[in-house]
Amino acid sequence: MPTIDADGTPINVHVEGKEDAPVLMFSNSLGTNLQMWDAQAKHFSKNFRVVRYDQRGHGKSGAPASAYSIERLGKDVLAILNALDIARVNYCGLSMGGMTGMWLARFASERFDKMIFANTAPKSQTPDSWNTRIGIINTKGMEAIGDGVMNIWFTKEFREKNANTISKMRATLVATNPTGYIGCCSAIRDMDQRWVIADIKLPSLIIAGRGDNATPLKDSEFMKERIAGSELVALDAGHISNVEQETAFTAALDKFFARN
Repeated sequence: MPTIDADGTPINVHVEGKEDAPVLMFSNSLGTNLQMWDAQAKHFSKNFRVVRYDQRGHGKSGAPASAYSIERLGKDVLAILNALDIARVNYCGLSMGGMTGMWLARFASERFDKMIFANTAPKSQTPDSWNTRIGIINTKGMEAIGDGVMNIWFTKEFREKNANTISKMRATLVATNPTGYIGCCSAIRDMDQRWVIADIKLPSLIIAGRGDNATPLKDSEFMKERIAGSELVALDAGHISNVEQETAFTAALDKFFARN
């Protein structure tokens, strides 16, 4: 796994698949890491050069002590592409990864072919909700939000039938560097891309979870209305739909890539 320098912050990157294949990049959600894409990476590395990375503050990437911004997260992606000498990619981001993708599609559209915005929103909740979460982490640590976040990430039915998956995802969340997590919370809190996403002209697939309470279906419907020519697929899933509905999520991407 190469480590890329993004303005002084090390970003952990994993690359697999044929070097001469088209590139597909995956970007993780808040509180996860590049391993959230294990199933999709295994599938798509047969026909794509798959690039995954840990968003700053997550996994093995650096976690500088500051409030991040969506612009900063987007520039990390461009630093990766430049370091790997990759001119253009297809991009799939979930939640925070999708928010990063919206910025990229607007400010660096020449570097991207197709965009997938999964379980995301151009504006997320209220500043007070994020400030409350930041306060809890500052006083009680990551463990204090573990159970509540699992209830948001996955539907009740999935949690009851997939205890091992829930245990692994929870462990990843609580192991996240609290400084990095708070930095990314700040980026999401301060973001509002509701009106500027109409500038996105790239072919775009929007994936939503019907049981997603973090970025509800109505947020995806709003995005579809604003992004001309975009497609919307709704899955029976909570927030981390690529894990809860692994087969259906992957199939939606396959269908999207099959179109010219």
